[in-house]
Amino acid sequence: MVTFNLKYFSIAILLFLVEVFIGVFVKDSFIRPFGGDVLVVILIYCLIKSFWKVPAAKTALAVFCFACCVEGLQYLKIVDRLGLRRDELLAILIGTSFAWEDIVAYAVGCVIAFWADIKFISARMKHR
Repeated sequence: MVTFNLKYFSIAILLFLVEVFIGVFVKDSFIRPFGGDVLVVILIYCLIKSFWKVPAAKTALAVFCFACCVEGLQYLKIVDRLGLRRDELLAILIGTSFAWEDIVAYAVGCVIAFWADIKFISARMKHR
């Protein structure tokens, strides 16, 4: 069902700004790669919940599957195969290197999104 949820959308915007901050200013070996991957799936989760009324578990699973598909495309070096390496924005969005650690980060992010949703966001909306 298509809908608009300002709460999820606001969280998504905040996460987007944090992601941009991390991408521009953080140059470490943990927060940028792992934290960024955790946050990006939470961002996608919140974007989906901003516009569609979908159960939390289905949303988390769909986001995890999507993230794994993108990671699979990185494994296949899709950016190089399509000649997109020079398009910096697309190369960043798709990613250029496969890592099992990224899949772990996506799983962690999806669990956090699911847990936070059922514990805080959805629970508060039901009480209104």
